[in-house]
Amino acid sequence: MPTLRSDLDVLSHGTRLAAWHYQAQSDAWTTSAGRPVVVMAHGFGATKDAGLTPFAERFAAAGADVVVFDYRGFGTSDGTPRQSVDHRRHREDYRAVVAHVRTLDGVDPDRVVLWGSSYSGGHVVAVAAGDPRVAAVVSQGAAMDGLAAVLEIRRYAGVGALLRLTGHALRGLVQRSHSLPIVGPPGSLAAITSHDGESGYALIMGPTFRNEMLARGIIPIGLNRPVAVASRLRMPLMLVVAAQDTIAPPSAVERVAERAGGRVEVLRLDVGHFEIYEGEPFERSVTAQVAFLGSVLG
Repeated sequence: MPTLRSDLDVLSHGTRLAAWHYQAQSDAWTTSAGRPVVVMAHGFGATKDAGLTPFAERFAAAGADVVVFDYRGFGTSDGTPRQSVDHRRHREDYRAVVAHVRTLDGVDPDRVVLWGSSYSGGHVVAVAAGDPRVAAVVSQGAAMDGLAAVLEIRRYAGVGALLRLTGHALRGLVQRSHSLPIVGPPGSLAAITSHDGESGYALIMGPTFRNEMLARGIIPIGLNRPVAVASRLRMPLMLVVAAQDTIAPPSAVERVAERAGGRVEVLRLDVGHFEIYEGEPFERSVTAQVAFLGSVLG
């Protein structure tokens, strides 16, 4: 049966977020209170058309509604400034979408699941830490500690590259429209220049992705530390760890697993950051995620 998907608009701080709403294709997880819903968004500068559809379709087939959205200023969402990577704004958008889906006809407002990958894999932990009503969290290849990520940039690109990025970020505080690439080859000027960064983005990015970010967005990265609030989680949590990740350090994900206060399920895959979206790693990951959701929502 084809997945039924419709466009959905959500307001976040007065700005329209563009979303896709997938209808549940099974009543396996439906109760008298309604259907569960999974809220999804993407990572660092990425858009909803970048490799999230296969996950959403599997969740819908299993019995959940799914809402996938673009952050303000990205993809087909409205909002200015455009291309502003800021975890604080992104989390505000997650909260707005959660509030909206709790009002949808036929949805159980107490069975909202937060799903995130890469940068958003950290967002969902932080948002859930402030919303005990969230039913469960699924986080894969997550950026859980911005300080660790900055140190990783220093490791693979060198101190000089980190200083260049910092200089452009400071310039961006004065020249507000100053931008730089999100991803580039090793040795180039970009936020991500790991050996697999450019090929990984090319693998999954959809037509609305723009390889550009406001340079001042480099500064908040070090302040993005979902690991610091993990102990507040009481709902079930599934973490998919990409053990060979050089972009989002897996050691920080392991610390979240240790600190979370509720049930924690960890799937460790011996892959890099982007391999999780394709082929056998994707199949292993999404199968485990559906089983986890079934244990929580079924």
